[in-house]
Amino acid sequence: MGKAHSNAWRNVASFFDVPAFEQKVLVGRDATQVAEAAAKYGWAESATDWRSVIERDDIDIVDICAPGWMHAEIAIAALEAGKHVLVEKPLANTLGEAELMTAAAARARAKGVQSMIGFNYRRVPALALARELIAEGRLGTIRHVRAAYLQDWLSDAESPMSWRLRKETAGSGALGDIASHAIDQIQYLTGQTILEASGVLKTFVSQRPGPGGLENVTVDDAVWATFWLTGDMGASVEASRVATGQKNSLSIEVYGTAGSLTFDLENLNELNFLDATAPVREQGFRRILVNEPEHPYMEAWWPQGHIIGWEHTFTHQIRDFLLAVQTREAPSPSFEDGLQVQRVLDAVEASAKNKSIITAVEHKSLITEGA
Repeated sequence: MGKAHSNAWRNVASFFDVPAFEQKVLVGRDATQVAEAAAKYGWAESATDWRSVIERDDIDIVDICAPGWMHAEIAIAALEAGKHVLVEKPLANTLGEAELMTAAAARARAKGVQSMIGFNYRRVPALALARELIAEGRLGTIRHVRAAYLQDWLSDAESPMSWRLRKETAGSGALGDIASHAIDQIQYLTGQTILEASGVLKTFVSQRPGPGGLENVTVDDAVWATFWLTGDMGASVEASRVATGQKNSLSIEVYGTAGSLTFDLENLNELNFLDATAPVREQGFRRILVNEPEHPYMEAWWPQGHIIGWEHTFTHQIRDFLLAVQTREAPSPSFEDGLQVQRVLDAVEASAKNKSIITAVEHKSLITEGA
């Protein structure tokens, strides 16, 4: 993520009109390695103590790409120091941490300090176009959505242990890592909110090799969940990091009374649309190559028909965040949006622990001191 975000910061001003900024400091654990990375990725200097960097007067924005267990501490400290904050998803490792972060964001917003969570797939032009078509009513009333996010980087039982496989550092496995993207897309595309969840979590490889021998894996390898949303709409999500042969496939299907949409991240520039209002003899999914200047974000890029890639979603994200800071308009997705996803993750986990019983998604208002 540090590499992807650095690339976006380095290139955004070359393609979009954004306020002027400087890439000041890259923070990491190892002084030598972070200095090398800073030079490579365009940062003016490097540091190993994020606390001292946040205290600096010449720092206005903090972009958090650290593991989830560090999100709350860094984000809250940065917001309280008056820094605008962008943080990678999921918002935190626990619902309690996410609530504290959202409360801090609300207090900061009252002072003009912005915050945003990095669900970068909202910035895929094809998915942004899908949202526009749905909002325009081209699909009629949405009945249900299917989403599957499948990877295979843990298919090999000998793949080594890492922080992503420990609950105390990662929070969860496929659930928080990639299912969070699918959950956010369901709510983002449809404009509806998940109210109830039922889920199953599975760890297929319970131990993996670490520096001192085999270590216990304490998070899930895969998750299956069903949801009920406002708007009398159903949805399902499947996510796995052991789906052999699937490298990074986020597939989404949206079915309405007047049409349908399908998308797969491995064909990032394409959206498939079926117009059910056309005569039956003419109906069928048609491929939209989302590379026209009229499509979201695409006017800034290449000639018509020339594709873009995964890294561009981060550039679009930085562009939107910088404009929100400049205009003082609340960026999206907000920490509140991230908290809503966290509540859904919490409900899925609670359901899985309780034999997949349907579990309500908590929807309480946050009362923040000084907000």
